[in-house]
Amino acid sequence: MGRAYQNRKESMAKTSDNKAKVYSKYGREIYVCAKAGGVDTDGNLALRGLIERAKKNQVPSHVIEKAIDKAKGGGGEDFAQARYEGFGPGNSMVIIDCLTDNPNRTFGDVRQCFTKTKCKIGTQGVASHMFDHSAIFAFKHDDEEALLEALLMADVDVADIENDDGTMTIFAPQAEYFKAKQALIDTLGEIDFEVDEIQFLPQNTKPISGEDLEMFEKFLAMLNDLDDVQNIYHDVEL
Repeated sequence: MGRAYQNRKESMAKTSDNKAKVYSKYGREIYVCAKAGGVDTDGNLALRGLIERAKKNQVPSHVIEKAIDKAKGGGGEDFAQARYEGFGPGNSMVIIDCLTDNPNRTFGDVRQCFTKTKCKIGTQGVASHMFDHSAIFAFKHDDEEALLEALLMADVDVADIENDDGTMTIFAPQAEYFKAKQALIDTLGEIDFEVDEIQFLPQNTKPISGEDLEMFEKFLAMLNDLDDVQNIYHDVEL
């Protein structure tokens, strides 16, 4: 596809040794999403999309159900969102989204990943101004004009639509996520989304190689090992 975007299963380790970490990340995010927006997936479209993604990434049903049951109870952990930005190897730009019950611990852990790979953590906005915060939907469909008309009729601010061999990818500002998804469902009924996420998309990407690439891969691996890290966005061409 023309735009560079990262499906979360690409940014998480895929080996069996890391399945537990993947399950934990999804379980935590489902819990937070259900607690904030309710457990009814008809009314909480973000939760519906998150559960669909979890299933596609082979997260077991019992992990999903346990997270929702915890949210129903109203108790449990009190997680907060935390976002860190900085510069990685090869002067790359990185954004790290976390869910944490201890911000001081999480900041220390993330900062250590930067320090040990000779990277520099920065203040909020130091990297994100070079990314677009976008809602992304990808699914099988072939009528671009009909989709665009439906979205515009629903007053969705469509940033771009790409048709890649029968797969339609729609980009909209992150604030338009719910409106855009509802318009698509109203138009097409149930949709098997290949991608249904809000991500940071780099406005430009850069290649890195040699020692910079080795250090960048080490940096990503260290971040992915942290339980509190949910998503990592960067501008490196991999």
